[in-house]
Amino acid sequence: MAIGVWISLILYFALMLGIGFYAWRKSTASSEEYMLGGRNLSPAVAALSAGASDMSGWLLLGLPGALYASGLVEAWIGIGLFVGAFFNWLIVAPRLREQTERYDNSLTIPQFLSKRFPTRAMALRTVSAIIIVVFFAVYTASGLVAGGKLVQSAFGEVVNIASLSDYQVGVWGTLAVVLAYTVVGGFLAVSLTDFCQGVIMMLALIIMPAVVLFGSGGGGFSQASETLAGVDPNFLSLTNGLTFFGFLSAVTWGLGYFGQPHIIVRFMAVRSVADVPKARNIGMTWMGISLIGAVCVGVFGRAYAERNGLNVEDSETIFIVLADLLFHPLVTGFLFAALLAAIMSTISSQLLVASSSLTEDFYRLFVRRDASESESVMIGRISVLIVGLVAAFIARDPDSEVLGLVSNAWAGFGAAFGPLIILSLTWPRMSGTGAVAGLVSGAVTVLVWISMGWNSSFLGGPGIYEIIPGFVVSWLAIYAVSLATQSSGEYRAIEKA
Repeated sequence: MAIGVWISLILYFALMLGIGFYAWRKSTASSEEYMLGGRNLSPAVAALSAGASDMSGWLLLGLPGALYASGLVEAWIGIGLFVGAFFNWLIVAPRLREQTERYDNSLTIPQFLSKRFPTRAMALRTVSAIIIVVFFAVYTASGLVAGGKLVQSAFGEVVNIASLSDYQVGVWGTLAVVLAYTVVGGFLAVSLTDFCQGVIMMLALIIMPAVVLFGSGGGGFSQASETLAGVDPNFLSLTNGLTFFGFLSAVTWGLGYFGQPHIIVRFMAVRSVADVPKARNIGMTWMGISLIGAVCVGVFGRAYAERNGLNVEDSETIFIVLADLLFHPLVTGFLFAALLAAIMSTISSQLLVASSSLTEDFYRLFVRRDASESESVMIGRISVLIVGLVAAFIARDPDSEVLGLVSNAWAGFGAAFGPLIILSLTWPRMSGTGAVAGLVSGAVTVLVWISMGWNSSFLGGPGIYEIIPGFVVSWLAIYAVSLATQSSGEYRAIEKA
């Protein structure tokens, strides 16, 4: 491995650790500071932090790989996500920022739900916290697997250390750096590193397609189109082989945004409700540029590979292959850092949300209700470490299928929390009993749908993504049960000045 690659990666890791130290000095004195950065994130930091914590390695590995293998039709998932993210910023962000503060300064999603629906506070807080901790342990593991595979495919046996395989070095190395700045600096460190990582990811997704198209061996748009037409005349068609259920399953990924705790927690931390529109504009611009870049990497990467006889055994490694082949080692290291940034930004966000629930919704609820602020911060740091170690244990097998669970976890969160969050913020008539019914029915529907295999094949036809039935059932359960039960005294109206 060229020395330039190592220089870029070492500089990247040093930057992340430096940000963690800065955040430790600035914002870890209380639970609110450690878990929400004192609710003082600027619009730009909140926007890119939400985006970077959302996209993960999927943006640089999964999406380009799908487009490389199957063509432009795979872009529908990205389109659905873009629309879902926009409405998440439009509907959830301003209301969640205002209401979490109004409901006794709630610091976690389970805590907010318990304050919003006091008649079912214990059930909501406990069940939602369990779902968050369990799913995020697996979700975090998927990121560590991606880190392990990056080292395995990009660095080979060069990094074999202390009898650990290159894959294991990747898993533990990724976890070590993430734990260092997350444990020390808390939410502010995670958000500031997410901001830097979001910038790195976007730059990488601008640089890579430009070089692939117009650099040596590229040939420009016309040559790429001609090459791809030779692969498949419909390679650049958005409807190639697309069925109705296939289209529906792709675009409804966007529904998951409303229920992802590690994303919507950024809305709770933005500086003020007035800053939300500016944050939304920054966030959606970043997301649009990044998604277009990822689509171009997959599509034009396929054209480059075909033109130059490049053998890509695993389509999801096209970004890594091109980074290693086309660029100076210093730039290659930067591009590998971008991939690590995508992975680490999501892991750190998930670790912090899981640890926040362990601290606020278990420790301070069942162990020590009167725990001091310094004690709560310490427990939060210990919780980050515990969840990280559990995730590393899950990710220990390089042949693990945990990455395949990401779509299931996304659907589980989206169906369990999505309708619950939207209606709790917008419908005063919603009751605590309805909230519990929606939380449970959404999660159970997703689990049943997966266990029956209906996400792969439904009624003899193509599968239907489990978030669709889960979201619909949860929404209907909340609506029906809320109308059949009392909600007196649960909704707090804004006090008139």
